[in-house]
Amino acid sequence: MNTQTLTSEKTGRLLGHEVVSRADWLVARKDLLKAEKELTRRGDELARMRQELPWVRVDKDYRFETDKGKASLADLFKGRSQLLVYHFMFGPDYKAGCPSCSAIADGFNGFAVHLANHDVMLWTISRAPLAKLQAYKRRMGWTFPWASSFGGDFNFDFSVGFTEQQQREGTVEYNYRPGSPVSVETSFSETSLSETLVRHAAMCGTDAPTYLRERPGMSAFVLEDGVVYHTYSTYARGLDGLWGMYQWLDRAPKGRHEPDGPWWSRHDEY
Repeated sequence: MNTQTLTSEKTGRLLGHEVVSRADWLVARKDLLKAEKELTRRGDELARMRQELPWVRVDKDYRFETDKGKASLADLFKGRSQLLVYHFMFGPDYKAGCPSCSAIADGFNGFAVHLANHDVMLWTISRAPLAKLQAYKRRMGWTFPWASSFGGDFNFDFSVGFTEQQQREGTVEYNYRPGSPVSVETSFSETSLSETLVRHAAMCGTDAPTYLRERPGMSAFVLEDGVVYHTYSTYARGLDGLWGMYQWLDRAPKGRHEPDGPWWSRHDEY
């Protein structure tokens, strides 16, 4: 970093940004710091509110296919009392996983071990058959646990899987609201959103309607006295905090900088 540039008293504009002295920059930065601290405190409060949500007993006997064989939802805890599930968009008819979910999952390898040593198991769960998940996992170089819910109700019951009939009838409910499976929580134009859906569907080897029968989300569960309880689920932009790259880009000079819609690819396709 050029110290002379930082301490220069020259002012002006560069690429639409005001260029000021170091002293003036510090004034603006401290003003922003106040807002950041407010957001941090609000985030702490929201975390507490999540943990205070009531629990729902899970009585249905969900079954999954894993690398170690068949498993129940309780089995996925692996001796821990808490379970976090990322609902990864990989439907039975997909040939590859969703690129957006893949971008999120790229961060799982590093922190899954920390969660496991803090009484929390992290799993991804998808509707595709286990063999497809295993092949894609090898391609991506991932080591976190991934289970298949193929043939079961798990994805449908937790509002991340929909049938063709639901699509035709418009009876999809996603992110706690009825309507289209396309989330209305987007910063992109309808045109760019449509183009993105077609592009991502093609990247998964399918068409847009088939692609949209899967949706992303995360759910939390707790195991108490042998009983599993559902404690929390979030979807759509509620997942923003799980995108490791977004946390970095939001601190970069130009931010996410995606005026034409999502720009990312799988990490082996750049």
